[in-house]
Amino acid sequence: MPKAIWNGKVIAQSNETIKVEGNHYFPPESVDSAFLQSSDARTSCPWKGMASYYDVVVDGEIAQGAAWFYPEPKPAASDIKNYVAFWRGVKVKR
Repeated sequence: MPKAIWNGKVIAQSNETIKVEGNHYFPPESVDSAFLQSSDARTSCPWKGMASYYDVVVDGEIAQGAAWFYPEPKPAASDIKNYVAFWRGVKVKR
């Protein structure tokens, strides 16, 4: 089962991830929101749309913008709406 781990804590785990461009996107209900803090960061992808970000916070340490999701994806990416992917030190392991 894919797990997203940072600073020794499991942030998300699910057998229902969707892999896009090498990234596991976790269903929103599989992500522990206690470790997420809203961020004002936004980026744009030509085919997925506008991404929103979370900072990942564990034991007072912050990985800024380490989680992202698409709240209103373009039609080609509609199956990952609100699914969460990770980077910036968050390791996804099986």
